[in-house]
Amino acid sequence: MTTPTQSATTHSTPAPASAAPGNVADRAVKRRRVLDILDAAGRDSLLLTSNTALTWYLDGSRVHISLAGDPIAALLVDRAGDHLVTFNNEAGRIGAEELPEGVSLDTVQWNGQLHAAAAKLAVDGDPLVEAAVATELRAARQQLLPGEASRYARLSADVARAMTDVLQAVTPQTTEFQLVSELAARIVAMGAEPLVLLCNGEARSSFRHPLATHSAIGRRAMAVVCARRNGLVANVTRWVAFDAGTPAELDAEARIAAVEADIFRATLPGVRLNQVFSEIQKAYTRHGFGEDQWKLHHQGGPAGYAGRDPRVTADVADLIVLNQPFTWNPSGPGVKIEDTVLLTDSGVRVLTVDERWPTTEVDGRRRPLTLRP
Repeated sequence: MTTPTQSATTHSTPAPASAAPGNVADRAVKRRRVLDILDAAGRDSLLLTSNTALTWYLDGSRVHISLAGDPIAALLVDRAGDHLVTFNNEAGRIGAEELPEGVSLDTVQWNGQLHAAAAKLAVDGDPLVEAAVATELRAARQQLLPGEASRYARLSADVARAMTDVLQAVTPQTTEFQLVSELAARIVAMGAEPLVLLCNGEARSSFRHPLATHSAIGRRAMAVVCARRNGLVANVTRWVAFDAGTPAELDAEARIAAVEADIFRATLPGVRLNQVFSEIQKAYTRHGFGEDQWKLHHQGGPAGYAGRDPRVTADVADLIVLNQPFTWNPSGPGVKIEDTVLLTDSGVRVLTVDERWPTTEVDGRRRPLTLRP
């Protein structure tokens, strides 16, 4: 193994402000939040290794190569500062394009032990690890700062527009793979990464997590996108159909929107996530889906620097705060509704909005209908 002190090149000059991501003021707030975690734990350093934690703390830096792989960087936060360690073959790009101001950069050989090398930078060589303070770190990134909220709103709107562009152009003969490939092209073109792309046509409408196939979408289809930019992940589901819809379909769409409205009403500052989960279960029964429908798919939860941060269950007791993003996704047989929203002092504000998409009013809020090109 090559340690940072053995082979490292330490870059004391940060990347140009125009190239590096992040906001100096926001990063100072995040550093203070992490130092508070260290104070509470009685420790002097913390090693950040997950994509969620790294992109949050660095305020949007890209620390991946493969979307399916582990981050190619680790970061030690201690009382003296922030110390990013990456592989020697990644350091050029990281230093030039991803290193925020005030973060030192060290390298380890491409076949070295990244986490061990970063840990050695700690004064005692034994920093606190993420898993030991997972709940505290989640709480630290719950409340979006102004710069983050602005970036998230732009990403969400871009994703919503991409969905409209693609679904307006499909036909019953379009295959599921063709549909998601068009979505992928638009997501990449906007400088984002397509983390999730799902589609089910009429023949596969029973699948709630439908990876695309070569099947034509037919009469009716669902499309799902989760796209990441600057570390933030926007999530959206939309439906397209080529007829007026059956009475049963239209009724189910209205009822699932009513379930979502109940979830939005329960999403309030100071409420615990497991309390919202209890309301979700009741909402399914209240709107005619039965008491077991929630068991057939996850229900969503807080969003931000992960698709769900975390998925809500009866065991997650995190307190909801203002300026926290969410993506709830209630679903039933042949129906699902999903948007990325932000909890503001005036209530839930939907971020994944494109004014071209047809909507209806549900509980005082415009909610998406099925698109009928």
